[in-house]
Amino acid sequence: MDRSLRNVLVVSLGFLLLFTAYGGLQSLQSSLYSEEGLGVTVLSTLYGAMLLSSMFLPPLLIRTLGCKWTIVLSMSCYVTFSLGNFYASWFSLIPTSILLGLGAAPLWSAQSTYLTIVGNTHATKAGKVGKDVVNHYFGMFFLIFQSSGVWGNLISSLVFGQTPTQGAIPEDQLLSCGASDCLMATVPTNGTQRPSQELIYTLLGIYTGSGVLAVLLVALFLEPIRDNQQKSEGEKKPSSFWSTLLSTFKLFRDKRLRFLVLLPLYSGFEQAFLAGDYTRSYTTCALGIHFVGYVMICFSATNSLCSELYGRLSQYTGRIALYALGAVTHLSCIIALLLWKPNPDQLAVFFVFSGLWGMADAVWQTQNNVLFGVLFEKKKEAAFANYRLWEALGFVIAFGYSTFLCVNVKLYILLGVLCLTMGAYGIVEYLEAKNLTRSLAVTKAAEETETQTKL
Repeated sequence: MDRSLRNVLVVSLGFLLLFTAYGGLQSLQSSLYSEEGLGVTVLSTLYGAMLLSSMFLPPLLIRTLGCKWTIVLSMSCYVTFSLGNFYASWFSLIPTSILLGLGAAPLWSAQSTYLTIVGNTHATKAGKVGKDVVNHYFGMFFLIFQSSGVWGNLISSLVFGQTPTQGAIPEDQLLSCGASDCLMATVPTNGTQRPSQELIYTLLGIYTGSGVLAVLLVALFLEPIRDNQQKSEGEKKPSSFWSTLLSTFKLFRDKRLRFLVLLPLYSGFEQAFLAGDYTRSYTTCALGIHFVGYVMICFSATNSLCSELYGRLSQYTGRIALYALGAVTHLSCIIALLLWKPNPDQLAVFFVFSGLWGMADAVWQTQNNVLFGVLFEKKKEAAFANYRLWEALGFVIAFGYSTFLCVNVKLYILLGVLCLTMGAYGIVEYLEAKNLTRSLAVTKAAEETETQTKL
């Protein structure tokens, strides 16, 4: 097997194991710890810490430790969060969520940087176009990574489904489900009754073991690439501490980045809505907590398959067509969710929405990473740090208002952010096309001048 492909698979399998645990836990936080809004507060705190981490840590850790050991260290932070859930309280979940948040930004920045470097290196050796190889590697990564949601949520549904946790859903509760839900973020109901503590411990034990395996896999089998990349880009002189620390903010001088930040911001908003609101105000409210895992499996499976599909399609369709597909799909879902009244008799509809949401989310996850890697190829660490910073801000804002806004208001906010995001993205594509036309004109003029000189 080709070395670059082997490394991509090791990273992908490591993330699969890690997020089998974390993804399952995140989907259950708002339903499992609904008292006093602990679940959504934990998620908001987590992404708040990730926001702060994104400002400083990724470039510093990546240049100090290299991509491999940054991934290993950051994965260890995720394992502590699983351990914190064994004794779930404000005093255990808040500190461990902060630790996870601090590790999340370096983890994703290191992963994106690693795949971009491996893709470009392989493209140079094979005589291929760099962005096409990077696109293919990201598609392969997200195919494997997004399937973690299938396994994590399947495990939770099978464990919690051993004993029934609710009776029939009262009619008056169904009336408050969906877009009209204004209380579900903090008020526990029959539909969100906690499973037994024994079942919760069983689930957490499986998740913790999966996280530990992820750390060991990457530590033992992933090849470090930091030194090779430094040589290939001529970065032989180490940057100063403050220069490295502030590189995330310096990149913000680039006009393109100032427009592009809305893409990861929206990504944070839409993922937070699915994890915090759709799982609770639609699925748990109308079907019960044991259905959360099954509905999220549909999201993860669709997301996983579409990620690989988009990675292959992009070289034929271009990224603009894929972004348009993602935007139209989410726009349709948001409008439909505003109008739909969830009912247990409409079981298939719960899965249709999560599947369509996964289909659109796959666009943001694959194309956003590739776009940032291609446009800011020489400053990848800072670019991906900015990406995680703004995505984390989207999560923080969305989880922050989750406890006091009605679901229909959240959907209108999501709709507004989506429209602004696509407008800003359109401007960036226009600027890129304009720059490409100008550079082609300059090249053509230079060639004509050279021809005339020879004559």
